[in-house]
Amino acid sequence: MKLLRYGPPGKEKPALLDAGGVLRDVSALIPDIGPAQLGDAALARLGRLKPETLPKVRGRPRIGCPVAGVGKFIAIGLNYADHAAEAGLPVPGEPVVFTKAISCIQGPDDPVMLPKGSKKSDWEVELGVVIGRTARHVARKDALTHVAGYCVVNDVSEREFQIERGGTWDKGKGCDTFGPIGPWLVTRDEVPNPQRLGLWLDLNGQRMQGGSTRTMVFGVAQLISYVSRFITLQPGDVLTTGTPPGVGMGRRDAAGQPAPRYLKKGDVMTLGIDGLGQQRQQVVAFRAPTAAR
Repeated sequence: MKLLRYGPPGKEKPALLDAGGVLRDVSALIPDIGPAQLGDAALARLGRLKPETLPKVRGRPRIGCPVAGVGKFIAIGLNYADHAAEAGLPVPGEPVVFTKAISCIQGPDDPVMLPKGSKKSDWEVELGVVIGRTARHVARKDALTHVAGYCVVNDVSEREFQIERGGTWDKGKGCDTFGPIGPWLVTRDEVPNPQRLGLWLDLNGQRMQGGSTRTMVFGVAQLISYVSRFITLQPGDVLTTGTPPGVGMGRRDAAGQPAPRYLKKGDVMTLGIDGLGQQRQQVVAFRAPTAAR
């Protein structure tokens, strides 16, 4: 089952995608797709619906983040050995855990805004995991039963803020618009093995990233088990699991010399994961927030 939310920011309605690719509104049946709708029983009820009986969504509405009320947006760094190599960093002995601010979450096709003073904004296609039931000190063998589903995440990152400005990575990871999620939440029954998914990202039509979740240093089950030792994962939390090689920071020229390529106004990122859909974001310049009225 593919669940999504559509409509203007802050006014999204819940929907599902039927087998023919048609959006079907489910707002008459559930108030939203949030923590209360992500448990096994609630998803099973949705799974018993007959999509052809639900109203079609007309036109081409904006698609929002497929999960409402995300409580925590937790990320894993350097989780592909070849990405660690291009970053010039050792493969970690334990998962590198950091957080992305929930204020950076947005829809999969919303513009990505360069933060004020940005010099090194970068892209990262990642597999996102949406938690369906509380996970606290979970055994690895039981970890995947706590998953509601999977989605595409672009872990947009400002490398100067992240690496060169002291302190933790968080301030280079949580800038406004730096967390596109979606288009869909694909329930775990449709993803029997999350370690067999291809990932890719194109910049202006040129392939930059291509990889597979099979090359993760720490697999999804291991990550859930590990993080749950330190942080209780709750329904609606999103765990994004690291990126394969091909980020702008790690690019090299034909002679093998460093030749980083960072995002600029007008760039277009297109990215996706097998079976989970794809995203498209245009990069825009910084805009100062408008005063509240």
